[in-house]
Amino acid sequence: MKPRIPYAAQPWVGVLAVLVLIELVVRVGLLPSRYFPPMTETFAALVGQLGESGYWTAIAHTLEGWAIGLGIAIVIAVPLGLALGFNDYLYRAARPIIEFLRPVPSVALIPLAILIYGTGLQSKVFLVAFASVWPLLIQTIYGARDLDPIQLETARSFRISRRDRVLRVTLMGAVPYIATGLRISSATALILAITAELIIGSAGLGREINIARQGGANDLMYALIITTGLIGWGLNTLFSRGERRVLHWHPSHRAVVA
Repeated sequence: MKPRIPYAAQPWVGVLAVLVLIELVVRVGLLPSRYFPPMTETFAALVGQLGESGYWTAIAHTLEGWAIGLGIAIVIAVPLGLALGFNDYLYRAARPIIEFLRPVPSVALIPLAILIYGTGLQSKVFLVAFASVWPLLIQTIYGARDLDPIQLETARSFRISRRDRVLRVTLMGAVPYIATGLRISSATALILAITAELIIGSAGLGREINIARQGGANDLMYALIITTGLIGWGLNTLFSRGERRVLHWHPSHRAVVA
């Protein structure tokens, strides 16, 4: 009988295999160690950073820009998305503006951000908010417009006020869409926070990656890159679990009963 790998450990088997493969490829010389240090050296640099206050300060700066920018996006996108989804006239009036602004890359706005806010936190927050508002706004609009008309007619027949229809029918029906949009916007916000730090030079992991690259400390550079990946994975896991907990009543998150 073949030994069975526990379900929870199965994803880590692939990760471990890739790490071992990279280590071997570098050690035998297929990749230049000058640019691709062995994974053992990279993880040694990562472990060494755990005791450095500057490492945790950089993480805090990145998460600060991520949180403020994402918070602004939520405050703008959810109420506006519900209003546009609930009112056909407003939706038709706003759609050309949304379709014009949505494809604009946030990176293209970096000169504008620097011109207005300089190279500090405000520029990073501006770029993060601009990039992360669109997935959440679009998902909220779709959620509000995808309601079953029978639900709305039933609410009207029971003479439920417009305010309660918005809060108890429209909003509850849109929550699954909003949760998906929030998860997407969270990842987008982190990407833009680090991108802003790399290009603008505002405080955070992105700037530390640039400093390590310029100093030739490639093991540290890759250690910081791995850190950004771990943060992204942690945030996605956090939002996914929160979504399952909040939407336990929704069919897409109910356990299948045999």
